[in-house]
Amino acid sequence: MRFLFYTHSAVSDWNHGNAHFQRGIMRELVARGHEAVALEPADGWSRSNLLAEQGPFAVERFRKDFPELMALTYGAGFAHEAWLAGADVVIVHEWTDKDLVARIGQARAYGNFTLLFHDTHHRAVSATQAIAALQLEHYDGVLVFGEVLRESYLRAGWGKRVFTWHEAADDQLFKPCPDVEPVCDLVWIGNWGDDERSAEIAEFLIEPASALALSGTVHGVRYPTDARAALAEAGLRYDGWIANADVPKSFARHRVTMHIPRRPYRESLPGIPTIRMFEAMACGIPLVSAPWSDVEGLFRAGTDFLFARNGAEMRGHLRDVLNDSQRAEALAASGRETILARHTCRHRVDELFDILAACGNREVAEFKPAREAVA
Repeated sequence: MRFLFYTHSAVSDWNHGNAHFQRGIMRELVARGHEAVALEPADGWSRSNLLAEQGPFAVERFRKDFPELMALTYGAGFAHEAWLAGADVVIVHEWTDKDLVARIGQARAYGNFTLLFHDTHHRAVSATQAIAALQLEHYDGVLVFGEVLRESYLRAGWGKRVFTWHEAADDQLFKPCPDVEPVCDLVWIGNWGDDERSAEIAEFLIEPASALALSGTVHGVRYPTDARAALAEAGLRYDGWIANADVPKSFARHRVTMHIPRRPYRESLPGIPTIRMFEAMACGIPLVSAPWSDVEGLFRAGTDFLFARNGAEMRGHLRDVLNDSQRAEALAASGRETILARHTCRHRVDELFDILAACGNREVAEFKPAREAVA
């Protein structure tokens, strides 16, 4: 089958975490014998910022890290209808321009492909007018990355069918690196996020690291000068953007990591963790999380990871994990066990096939079974 992904960017993961998941889904589809192509705007903000910061090397790096993936750019005059006519399944990400969202929908009215809209952001609750303005009447279904978001779409009447489709880890990439020895205590990989978690970064990262005199590294983009100064004062090294393909080794060089959700997700979209949580546990590193509500039971709190309700608890959990190797190893093993059992891109492709069948796609009966999990 031919899968066409309209994505903000597959090439760039600069402040664009959904690229991780889309790459993993595409890689899994290709591994099963399907064709998968990503189309992205040539002037998208993530791609533009990555090129401005890293230069053309960043695009070449993507092609080296993910040689099986095909990603093409489009601009004015691009022959969208010709590409759509050759597709069996088209998945349009929420960051796609609203006029193009409508244009693709119109093409579906005269085409034979299955058309899905994919939402992995909080605009449905934080900028409802923007989502309400999208023309989704010709879309066969909507994919959202949490049950609470599905309920929001259903209440608003957006889309014919709405399916919960959580993000997950690409376990072909995110796995332990046993040959890499840990040399530092703590690693935090996350973007600044404007003011959506600045206070949380101070409470759950900077203050505990300073109090415990931890060595560590922070990766991410858009950190303002005062935030970088605070990290340095706490003894943490700020190392900017990191290519997603380098993340497993970064995890392996550290003894513990953490999850700090953005405020809109914690307050308005319970049950939705960042993709870094899936990826960290897939890599077998102990994880301590700032508060969020796992209302869908994705993980086993206290077994797969530790919850910290406030900065003091974060400090205590970090101290315990770093000083108790057996506890750390048990958390890492349990977290990876849950990922491999429930939350890999293989699982999500299986779910996607079920969704396509529910949307009336008859070709799913010919799909090959999923590949074996990688231990």
